[in-house]
Amino acid sequence: MNTLDNIEVDITVELGAAIMPVHHLLRMGRGAVIELDTGENDPLRVYANNTLIARGEVKVEDGRLSVELTEKVRRPA
Repeated sequence: MNTLDNIEVDITVELGAAIMPVHHLLRMGRGAVIELDTGENDPLRVYANNTLIARGEVKVEDGRLSVELTEKVRRPA
């Protein structure tokens, strides 16, 4: 079991995405709002090492944010 303790996995949680030119991004200031391609009730996506593994939703309890997984994504055989 000790060998599993040394395996690194990069976890990414994606709320949504947006495409914009770099010059537009560079002009943005603090507090700027970027409109994403998802709504507030759409599931977020969870990636492990750039592979989609699950979908979920954001939960707020006692002022703390967490991610609740609602669906495991199955890889094609």
